[in-house]
Amino acid sequence: MAQDEVPQHDRPQDAVPAPVDPALRRRVSDAEREQVADILRDAAGEGRLSYTELEERLETLYTSKTYGELVPLTADLPNGLAQPAAPQQPVGALVQAGPTINVFLSDTKRLGTWVAPQRQEVNAVLGDVTLDYTEAHVPYDEVYIDVKSILADVKIRVPANAVVLLDSNPILGSVSEQAATLLPAPDPNTPTRPKTFHIRGTAILGEIKIKRGPRLTKRLGLT
Repeated sequence: MAQDEVPQHDRPQDAVPAPVDPALRRRVSDAEREQVADILRDAAGEGRLSYTELEERLETLYTSKTYGELVPLTADLPNGLAQPAAPQQPVGALVQAGPTINVFLSDTKRLGTWVAPQRQEVNAVLGDVTLDYTEAHVPYDEVYIDVKSILADVKIRVPANAVVLLDSNPILGSVSEQAATLLPAPDPNTPTRPKTFHIRGTAILGEIKIKRGPRLTKRLGLT
């Protein structure tokens, strides 16, 4: 068949590339590379990798720049890196993303009655970030928050009855979640569905804290 007779939908240049998960494009640190190197060396010590395979993978590892380049290096090992899972969304649903909060040597706060987006990304370096959802207007049942804290302190305050699904990755840092307390039974005449917060946090020499309920000063009526 002549080239001009090739159906338009079969042309290679018409192929649409699959979208890449943002988590796979995330830049990796030296500490994360060393973590993967330890996994590879342990695998070689257990006989899972030959010396040649170990050398080849280490060479690739130390030239890798993104998380997506690290995943294949340990994909065939029992304790390898996990492929980031895409948030479960209803078919056809749109995720409304807010502006990325970038903090460097400074601080920012979202308090009171602010309008919260469905997806929020936070990048904090040597600074402080506070996101308080207890009084915010949240028009979504599912909220997605991606946090990267490097030598920074990030606090996320959610409603007391919220469901928190936490995916944490502390590297010489700390990610903590305040336990849910027992709440009175909801009034059947005013049913409310708890919000679900999907929080993915990476703390490198920093802290990410998830707290529940209003701030103490709010509970005491001081603000």
